[in-house]
Amino acid sequence: MSTRITDVDVHDVRFPTAAAGDGSDAINRGDYSASYVELRTDGGPTGAGFTFTNGRGNEITCAAIEALAHHVRGRTVEEIAAEPVAFWRSLTADVQLRWLGPEKGVIHMAAGALVNAVWDLRAKLAGKPMWRYLAELSTDELVANVDFHHITDALTPDEAAGILDKGLVGGSERLAELEQSGFPSYTTSVGWLGYPDEKVRALTREAYTQGWRAMKMKVGGPPADDLRRARIIRAEIGPDALLMMDANQVWDVDEAITNMTALAEVDPYWIEEPTHADDILGHARIARAVAGLTDGRCRVATGEVAANRVIFKQLLQAEAIGVMQIDACRVAGVNEVLAEILLAAKFGVPVCPHAGGVGLCEYVQHLAIFDYLRVGTSLDGRMVEYVDHLHEHFVDPVRTRGGRYLLPTAPGYSAAMRPESIARFRFPDGPAWR
Repeated sequence: MSTRITDVDVHDVRFPTAAAGDGSDAINRGDYSASYVELRTDGGPTGAGFTFTNGRGNEITCAAIEALAHHVRGRTVEEIAAEPVAFWRSLTADVQLRWLGPEKGVIHMAAGALVNAVWDLRAKLAGKPMWRYLAELSTDELVANVDFHHITDALTPDEAAGILDKGLVGGSERLAELEQSGFPSYTTSVGWLGYPDEKVRALTREAYTQGWRAMKMKVGGPPADDLRRARIIRAEIGPDALLMMDANQVWDVDEAITNMTALAEVDPYWIEEPTHADDILGHARIARAVAGLTDGRCRVATGEVAANRVIFKQLLQAEAIGVMQIDACRVAGVNEVLAEILLAAKFGVPVCPHAGGVGLCEYVQHLAIFDYLRVGTSLDGRMVEYVDHLHEHFVDPVRTRGGRYLLPTAPGYSAAMRPESIARFRFPDGPAWR
């Protein structure tokens, strides 16, 4: 029996986070928002998906989702699953809307919201959490969901199949480990740029007490302020815990190298987004410099706004990153993330998903668990970002213990928002915005 998608509902949901400085960095100070999609079906479950934005502009992403919705409405889940790349291309290569990308920005993010909602439906119909649904697909099925167009010079379907087949070995032991101990994580909640020093100190001390041994701070303000805040965090967590830094693209290449020369004092584990997201060669130059400054201990991490799998391909080919940070919403959904995870495995680079925002933690926990079970097969250098904001608005929120994610158990992609939250924070007419 087939399940047909009968309608596509789109909601503009925004949370007023800017006033408290939550999520603040060197460039952004926004109201965390979601262009939220519900796929209604003829008697089956509702598929939930979204893309994350930073406030104003969420209406543009919602409009883009509406413009693409006809590619989904009226289709059955079964026919989509039978020809997944053809379906994916119907969204990402729409013969007119593709011009607004191509495969980047608002139109690509909108495609991702719809693609993720379809995957949520697929997992719900299978009665499995997304991580398990993906991990239990056959190698042939997983490869069939990846669009290899424009990346075969770095990863072929046969190479992907070899990686996935190898990942079948020891999977049950890896799963038992996660069931017992959870998935490693780090927290960014301690070091937003808009927080005063004493709040940074207090939050760091609290996080350390709760079991977090990897923490990230925002940099990109006045260099002296960055170093002072970094010293505060390092003093609280001691020499053995990991301290990561995130510049959110604010520096030029030479500026990044100069500033990291000073910040090397506090032994950073990585510098994230040190320069413009599209500057592949700039990232490569910074990567070589910070490795030299720290005897190889510090690496470059990026990916949360990498537009598509082709950008990731180039970052890897140029040896510009030591950590790949996939994002569940920036690219066009699960299909493209599969390509990125496989590329990372081919080049031997660990995947540490970007999270935070609205629902990103809920999404990417599934992707990281799948990566460990079927692709990367190692926890060395692997962590999922955790930010303690807005989880209460989700039906199946993330759960952590001792600085580790616990495995989701409910069927689906953990993307469904509570109806009362949608009603309250709907923009512009929800009670929170009146």
